[in-house]
Amino acid sequence: MAELGLDLSRELPKPLTDEGVRTADVVITMGCGDACPVYPGKRYLDWKLDDPAGKPADQVRPIRDEIDRRVQALLAELSADR
Repeated sequence: MAELGLDLSRELPKPLTDEGVRTADVVITMGCGDACPVYPGKRYLDWKLDDPAGKPADQVRPIRDEIDRRVQALLAELSADR
């Protein structure tokens, strides 16, 4: 991410909380399964992606780029729906 000018050195994965789900338009999960809170009426997407943990940068870049592509597509879709 440093290649893109993003410093993630102080970032950690954040758990999906009840409050976060309540306020979200779309909930994106990446393999949390039944551990994720579920609220009726919320849209859930489970993105199946390789885990980048421990992989060298050349293997992480395609994962990063796929996440970016999916986020951009979702943002475009949500903007069009409004």
